[in-house]
Amino acid sequence: MRQFTLILFLLLGAASFSQKETQLTRILFILDASNSMNAKWGKQTRIEAAKELLAKTVDGLGDVPNLEIGLRVYGHQSPITATYQDCNDTKLEVPFGKNNFSKVKYRIKSIQAKGTTPIARSLEAAAGDFPDQNSRNVIILITDGLEACDNDPCVIAKKLKDKGVKVTPFVIGLGMDLSYLEKFRCIGTYEDAETKESFARVLTNVVSKALLNTTVQINLNDINGVPKETDVTMFLYEAGTTNLKYTFTHTLNNFGNPDTLVMDPSLKYDLIVNTIPKVIKKDISIQRNIHNTIKVDAPQGKIRFRFLNNLKPYQINARIMQSGDPRTLNVQEIGSTEKYLVGTYQIEVLTLPRTYITVNVEQSTNSNINIKAPGFFKYSGIGSITGQIFMENDNGTWDWVTNIEENSRSGIIRLQPGAYRLIYRQIELKSSTYTMQKDFRINSNKTTSIKL
Repeated sequence: MRQFTLILFLLLGAASFSQKETQLTRILFILDASNSMNAKWGKQTRIEAAKELLAKTVDGLGDVPNLEIGLRVYGHQSPITATYQDCNDTKLEVPFGKNNFSKVKYRIKSIQAKGTTPIARSLEAAAGDFPDQNSRNVIILITDGLEACDNDPCVIAKKLKDKGVKVTPFVIGLGMDLSYLEKFRCIGTYEDAETKESFARVLTNVVSKALLNTTVQINLNDINGVPKETDVTMFLYEAGTTNLKYTFTHTLNNFGNPDTLVMDPSLKYDLIVNTIPKVIKKDISIQRNIHNTIKVDAPQGKIRFRFLNNLKPYQINARIMQSGDPRTLNVQEIGSTEKYLVGTYQIEVLTLPRTYITVNVEQSTNSNINIKAPGFFKYSGIGSITGQIFMENDNGTWDWVTNIEENSRSGIIRLQPGAYRLIYRQIELKSSTYTMQKDFRINSNKTTSIKL
């Protein structure tokens, strides 16, 4: 079964990108009405979903200034059979004109899918549908698969370029794998749309690109200046304000390049990249009518915490701080892995006693921190006690670790492996001479029990 594709061809005339914002834009919608568009897609067929969303899109364009639209359809005139397909079945149904939006919308609704898929011939014919090359000329082709006739869309695209028509396509495919999309690589870039809802979003997105003619990519550069960092939330505020304008999850497309975004070029922006720690870039300007690139240094590596010898899961957290800054940057659980910007970090592992570590995070590497699995100290007595636990240092001195719960008779405390001393007194005995002590050792995954 062939798959669903949306291809946006920006056919730009000889006029330069520096033209005024008031320049006329013409968008030609080409709708695939081949028989395969009758296949089910969720609760609808492909043709039903495409017609519904395209009509809704056209309905929303009526108030856009300096815009004209047209409609070409293929595969809707001659039914395909086991022995015949009409590769010339392509027709300009609604020519360009002012205020023809309703006419285009109603013609879309009456289309029936029945024929074949002559993409190349429709593309070649569409180049002649535009009255002139003085406007920004845009073709949006909606099709459910590959070329079904003898011509190659890549060859046609080259012919158009040779004639002085600049072709800049955007390919949006539903469920297409990389091998399928390679067939469109000679035409341009693409986005995936797996559902009707995602198709609605990408259709809106590519129309916005066509109307604004201003696009942006945000490069999250690694330590070598290569834009390979990704999968992080980005906030774009109107510069100098708290007015959040855009929220994106940074994405690399299937060719490994930063995704193309549509943003309003009339504003300046403050960008926050929510890495750990976050990266801020302020007062960003976007130029109209070109593809803008915003470069951000965001090299990252990973901190990975592991237990060396745990026999069961333990929930222990670690507090991460940037070197020289005592504020908590992140709290990470032992057994997990998190990304951090390249640099030096101070770590306080919330064990008893605390474990302190300095770690250097390097580009695209795991900084492994190994923590010994804890053991347990269990105490019980005939009366309530007050007391404290100390750990023996290598030089024979003792450091405080924790207090015994006040007025407790028994309890269990999780401790790191090592030599300990419990110093305590029965609550009811009101003299320091009744101070007692118990030495004990903690081993990983084991419980040491003491009766007081």
